[in-house]
Amino acid sequence: MTSREIREAYLNFFKSKSHHIVPSAPVVVKNDPTLMFTNAGMNQFKDLFLGEAAVKYPRVTDTQRCLRVSGKHNDLEEVGIDTYHHTLFEMLGNWSFGDYFKKDAIAWAWELLTELYKLDKHKLYVTIFEGDASEGLERDHEAFEFWSTHIGEDRILLGNKKDNFWEMGDTGPCGPCSEIHYDMRPDAERALIGGQELVNADHPQVIEIWNLVFMQFNRLKSGNLEPLPAKHVDTGMGFERLVRAIQSKTSNYDTDVFQPLITYIADKANIKYGTDEKTDIAMRVLSDHIRAVSFAIADGQLPSNNKAGYVIRRILRRAVRYAYTFLNFKNPFFHELVPLLADQFKGVFDELYQQQDFVAKVILEEEVSFLRTLTTGIQRFENYAADHISVDGDFAFELFDTYGFPIDLTDLLAREKGISVDMGAFHVALNRQKDRSRAATVIDAGDWIVVGEETDVDFIGYDLLTAKTEIIKYRKVTAKGKDQYQLVLSVTPFYAEGGGQVGDTGVLVSESGETIYVTDTKKENGLIIHFVDKLPASFEGFFEASVDRDKRLDSESNHSATHLLHAALKQVLGEHVNQKGSLVSPDILRFDISHFSKVTEEEIKQVEDIVNTKIRENIVLKEERQVPYQQAVNAGVTALFGEKYGDYVRVITFEDDFSKELCGGTHVKATGQIGFFKIVSESAVAAGVRRIEAITGTKAAAVIREHFELFQHVKDLLNNPKDFVSAIGKIVEENSALRKEIEHTIRERSLALKNDLEAKFENINGVSFLSTVVDLPNAEAVKTLAYALKGAISNLFLVLGANFEGKPSLTVVISDELAKEKGWNAGNVVRDLAKDIQGGGGGQPFFATAGGKDASGLDKAIQRARTFVD
Repeated sequence: MTSREIREAYLNFFKSKSHHIVPSAPVVVKNDPTLMFTNAGMNQFKDLFLGEAAVKYPRVTDTQRCLRVSGKHNDLEEVGIDTYHHTLFEMLGNWSFGDYFKKDAIAWAWELLTELYKLDKHKLYVTIFEGDASEGLERDHEAFEFWSTHIGEDRILLGNKKDNFWEMGDTGPCGPCSEIHYDMRPDAERALIGGQELVNADHPQVIEIWNLVFMQFNRLKSGNLEPLPAKHVDTGMGFERLVRAIQSKTSNYDTDVFQPLITYIADKANIKYGTDEKTDIAMRVLSDHIRAVSFAIADGQLPSNNKAGYVIRRILRRAVRYAYTFLNFKNPFFHELVPLLADQFKGVFDELYQQQDFVAKVILEEEVSFLRTLTTGIQRFENYAADHISVDGDFAFELFDTYGFPIDLTDLLAREKGISVDMGAFHVALNRQKDRSRAATVIDAGDWIVVGEETDVDFIGYDLLTAKTEIIKYRKVTAKGKDQYQLVLSVTPFYAEGGGQVGDTGVLVSESGETIYVTDTKKENGLIIHFVDKLPASFEGFFEASVDRDKRLDSESNHSATHLLHAALKQVLGEHVNQKGSLVSPDILRFDISHFSKVTEEEIKQVEDIVNTKIRENIVLKEERQVPYQQAVNAGVTALFGEKYGDYVRVITFEDDFSKELCGGTHVKATGQIGFFKIVSESAVAAGVRRIEAITGTKAAAVIREHFELFQHVKDLLNNPKDFVSAIGKIVEENSALRKEIEHTIRERSLALKNDLEAKFENINGVSFLSTVVDLPNAEAVKTLAYALKGAISNLFLVLGANFEGKPSLTVVISDELAKEKGWNAGNVVRDLAKDIQGGGGGQPFFATAGGKDASGLDKAIQRARTFVD
């Protein structure tokens, strides 16, 4: 079976068992503060397991693209080295939300593997939870009983809590699990050592392919377990490992999942795969990493220097580095793999196929940039190695952190020169950085404390800005050392951050008149959460929930303006323009688009004119709720890549043939409410992505007023000239002429001073020495004087001090012959003398400058200069 057939067979099998097939969620997580990337198939169903959303389909199945390169699930450094770790992988899953449980899950797993896929029953092993006395948990007798009807008891193995008790996190749903392992060793090896001895022993040919998780408990903050009201099944099967088992390969990379990529790489490098371990690893790294980078970019995460963007950039640079070092690709190559990958996943994950040109261009720009950085980093290493007998750990970490050098590259370069790297110090520096990152992002959330009847939260914020509500539950959270509280309300008008729009703020007022300020509103696993700095004195009774009306209206104006902007950009720039990110706040709107050239001033004017025309037309909002997703898409609605849409969506339309988008945000009732639209900046964000920032409504009016007042003030200063532009031009010309005249005067003054100073030089051991304070107005004048003296005096050692309106300055000039013969360095001299003026500086061996804070130390520095030549 091909990999495509294996995937289709899995989905169709569970469809025949009454499972609803759902699409993969984006690999980039947007509404879960605990995750950057989807790292398991269950992530998109967390709200169902937590009971925070209604179950629509009690049985579902899917193939989910996952990324494990951060947090506790970090396989990056193993990827390419072994045969079965990956950055991005597919997780085949079948799920039951309070429907079937262990018996059916086990029976169907066995049926699929042995009857449909026809894996050898005698090579399969399963593990069950052995129990844990410290938790008061018994052995999973149920799983043992059900498995024993399919497989011999000698191949049902006991596993400890680490291997066979699955937990979503420190808190939340959890339960025993049953892993399925497959022994792919040759018969001769299997005859010598039974597979039972090698399960969970990291043997590369005895691997786990499927994990059946039986969610029975909820882990509380205290660590205690409580039974869940409904039991669930959560299974995850590694697609790449499954394909390897079915296709009887010894490596995931030998399957048709990776071989087309590896073959292409080998042909381009003119190196046969399988002949050298170093080049094999490099090809595996490239074939794996292109998947992670491409799908992350397609799902909306661009490479950058922070958070998720940094992770993607690091993966990309690791691939480029392997290509550069081991496959001799000195020019950009990595991006060439995108079309091949896009074709491979056409009909499976079409997000990449539809954006392949954009993704390839982003990767190309990153490659070009990193190859420059790589060259610089290698040069830094060469310069460092020339003066050191070993590589300090801090320097190795600098190469890693700043230039993207994995430590193994630094170690390789060092070994080629016969020197060693202080690996211990490197790991100390690396762990310091990891600790800082964890401390900056850790959120300590307590257990929810239920104070009211738990019901589905009713969001009424599209229609109302106030509501009579009750507090259902609350919890304490600590982030960056600050304590806050999160509240869940039975009814809320507060919009939770999403779709680029910031969360609402406002107040809760109790029946006794106590006011609690809502500082933010977010959504976590589908649950609307209100942030407050303090809890009410009493949770009893009703509260009046009121959104800050002015901020909401300003946000609505900006959000609706982004829809008009998007449509206008497509008209002016072309249909290739797609949204790549947005921020909608009360103050400003920020809109990122896919476009590979600067948006010109003329294009900006055209866009503004279109948007403002639509505003003046006062187009009434057409809002449709609960529209079937496919019906909306078939009607030509714009859906954004990287967003997870449900079966039913909300459609926002401003004129049927102009702007029609899927959107969950809040909007104006008619475009006239926006008032006025003005673009304030256009810039590059990343390769192929431009950022437009704009203002509307009250903020636009304030800026226009401010600019008009400034303009009027300048006109008043110029005595209200009839031709304002000509008047300004004349002032600029006059100012330029005056500046040139002043510069000429200062130059003449500097050269006149040169003649005076030439007579003051002393001959000290063959060195023409002078150290003095000069009265000149700026650094350029001192530089002119210094170079004039350098050209006139041989064997010169010159120190000039100056005081520019209380800011001391030092200039050191040493003739080229002295710098070479005596090894003197003007930069070193000026840095030493600058200590007297509480400053610093540097420069070249023959010319250097320094500035300082303490002008009273200038004379001391001038006097001390003699010590360098005496």
